[in-house]
Amino acid sequence: MWWDERVSARFRRNLQPTLTYWSVFFSFGLCIAFLGPTLLDLRCQTQSSLSQITWVFFSQQFCLLLGSCLGGVFKRTLSQSLFALFASSLAISLVFAIIPLCHNVVVLAVVMAVAGLAMGCIDTISNMQLVKIYQKDSAIFLQALHFFVGFGALLSPLIADPFLSDTNCILSNSTANASSNLPHIRKSLVPHHPGNLSHYDLPMKGMVVTRVSYAFWIMALINLPVPIAVFFLLYKERMVPCFNGSSYPLLSADELAMEPRPAEKDDISTAAQRPQAAGGHDDLFSCCQSKNFRGASYAYFAVHITGALVLFMTDGIVGEYSGFVYSYAVEEPLLVVHKVAGYLPSLFWGFITLGRLISIPVSYRMKPATMVFINVVGVLITFLLLLIFSHSVVFLFVGTASLGLFLSSTFPSMLAYTEDILQYKGCATTVLVTGAGIGEMVLQLLVGSIIHDQGSYSFLVCGMIFGGLAFTFYAFLLFFHRMYPKPSSDIDDASPDKPAVTDDTGQYQR
Repeated sequence: MWWDERVSARFRRNLQPTLTYWSVFFSFGLCIAFLGPTLLDLRCQTQSSLSQITWVFFSQQFCLLLGSCLGGVFKRTLSQSLFALFASSLAISLVFAIIPLCHNVVVLAVVMAVAGLAMGCIDTISNMQLVKIYQKDSAIFLQALHFFVGFGALLSPLIADPFLSDTNCILSNSTANASSNLPHIRKSLVPHHPGNLSHYDLPMKGMVVTRVSYAFWIMALINLPVPIAVFFLLYKERMVPCFNGSSYPLLSADELAMEPRPAEKDDISTAAQRPQAAGGHDDLFSCCQSKNFRGASYAYFAVHITGALVLFMTDGIVGEYSGFVYSYAVEEPLLVVHKVAGYLPSLFWGFITLGRLISIPVSYRMKPATMVFINVVGVLITFLLLLIFSHSVVFLFVGTASLGLFLSSTFPSMLAYTEDILQYKGCATTVLVTGAGIGEMVLQLLVGSIIHDQGSYSFLVCGMIFGGLAFTFYAFLLFFHRMYPKPSSDIDDASPDKPAVTDDTGQYQR
């Protein structure tokens, strides 16, 4: 294997929980990407206007952000985390099954809000648990985790595509005129920017003809093994109420013999009581309690804030670029054919997924800090070249692929780097996940308004500004890393086989 025996042994020891968290993130990706392609058919199903149906995007994204903030509540014990993941992944399957039965846009928005809450919990808990299990070795496993998001996000539109309507799915006297605009409208749907297509006139009354229900039922079946996998993990851990007998350790006798002795654990727990280790991994609201701030240095807060701001910008770029690159391409000066421009979002997400796959082995050989530096510099240079060659259709495609590659590993690398700085305490995972979610929602709304007022060229200018800000915040993070107090014990530096400062016995903490 291309990693060392220590990491390999740790992976084998935690194989089932690791695969379970990866599968749950596949469920997350499956749910996050289906709404754009299917929105017109859902408009027909609910017989609503375009401006009304696009609010469903906002409902999902806002509740995803809320779920990310609240996800840490369920992370206090392993049983709470696993029950939350089980409920969330099962809720996503139920949402897929229920969506075809929603014939009112308000009901559909409520159902998508439930899906958003489930996705937010999955996002926070899965990242937290992998960081807790692997700690200094977590970068490679976080890269794999986020690959499964991309894989799910690529799969769900492919499942939906055969069932999408080729013509307007509400038959009326204006069907012929409306149908000619349908491919353009479908590709122009921008998440979280309601009303951007209100100038298109589509019929709202008439006979509904759509087969999109089959796509959702197929996705519900594909996702069903995920909650089953979480249930099996609960069963193995003796956490199912009907099978809550005596709990057995996850490690074998030989592996237990390699664990730290009680004296060592006492030393470790003593070292873990430093003031800057405020609070541990908690939900966002627990992190903000004043008792967690006592004795913490200013660098402790600065690392949290600058790390979140980097992801605010980079995840915001992912959202605004995937949402508006089609609209930018079909307008002046490029005037790309609608069908050709429709490949740009797919190309962008395809290279994000490819980049995450490549990052799995790369992250083992390269430090997270170096990967983040390459990512933010690459994003900045790509936007600069896109501005210079703004009249080139070919370079738009090249730049889109390049941007996807550079953005692909930013989140997991930044999460691993920030957690490493804070010695796996603080609230880095919750703060970073929340910052990324806010950035994705806010920057799309901001860029949508700017493009509406200033024209399509401002799309690249905004990306350049956001990329520059991400680089600036990363430079501040490096500075605060140097200022952050070093651990009083050299346990981590002395030997990679010794445990980290926190409770890291290679097994779950109940």
